[in-house]
Amino acid sequence: MNFDRAERPFGSRWRALRAGTALLVLGSAGSIFAQQNLPPAIEKQVAVGIDALKSGDLETAEKIFAEAARQGVKHPLVYHNLGVIAQQKADHQLAVTRFREALALQPEYGPSRLLLGVSLLVLGKNGESVRELKHAVSLMPEQPQAHLQLARAYETSGDWLSAVEQWQRVAGLAPREPEYSYRLALAWTKLSGWSYQQIRQVNPKSARLQQALGQEYAIQEKYDLALNAYHRATALDPRLPEVHLAIAMILLEMKKFDEALSEIALEQQLVPQSESAAEIRAKIEAAKSAAP
Repeated sequence: MNFDRAERPFGSRWRALRAGTALLVLGSAGSIFAQQNLPPAIEKQVAVGIDALKSGDLETAEKIFAEAARQGVKHPLVYHNLGVIAQQKADHQLAVTRFREALALQPEYGPSRLLLGVSLLVLGKNGESVRELKHAVSLMPEQPQAHLQLARAYETSGDWLSAVEQWQRVAGLAPREPEYSYRLALAWTKLSGWSYQQIRQVNPKSARLQQALGQEYAIQEKYDLALNAYHRATALDPRLPEVHLAIAMILLEMKKFDEALSEIALEQQLVPQSESAAEIRAKIEAAKSAAP
């Protein structure tokens, strides 16, 4: 069983998402102006720089913000946008320096935390990236981009349980975005594979291991292999619930109604109050009655 299924190329889509993050950052620049007023002359200069950055003219924007820094302007917006420019140019080491300079002046500015985490992730500093992105999420809990980047950091660190939690949050905040639902499904698959490996390491002869294997084969509609795995699970632990139910469902698909009813009877002996078992029994009996 192969849990390391190939992921779809995410290059162009990731570039679009990253651009969306940059627009989020630029769009929220007004909050800094509100908190720390710039001198009128500098404010006009910075506004021109922001317009150039929004239009994609990185060279003009960089000249404007770099000149403001040389003039001794100690304002988080100046260093933050220098960080954005460095990140857009793929100079992530410089971007990290600039975002940290911005945060030294305004520590609770979420967009700087977010983009700092993104650049740290690119540089392979996963632990630092997770820490900064968690901080960004706490500052911007309703912003999908913050949860998205944290999910990516967790994936890179191999923490699939936390990644699933963040992709669930992203999908909930942007339910009309199919890419997020796809990434959530992919994370669930990876988590399933991770769980399978953990069980195998702890106890290679675990009945749960065979049950998980049977579930994977059943999803792939490899029913003979699934039944073999489920039967191994019952041999290892005859009182394991849900296995006979799963066998009965496969036998129902295979139209082996009498065998399916026998398995349901075993399941109901183990779990007498099981509503699922009662529902499957009713389906089997109805299918058997309708059969030629």
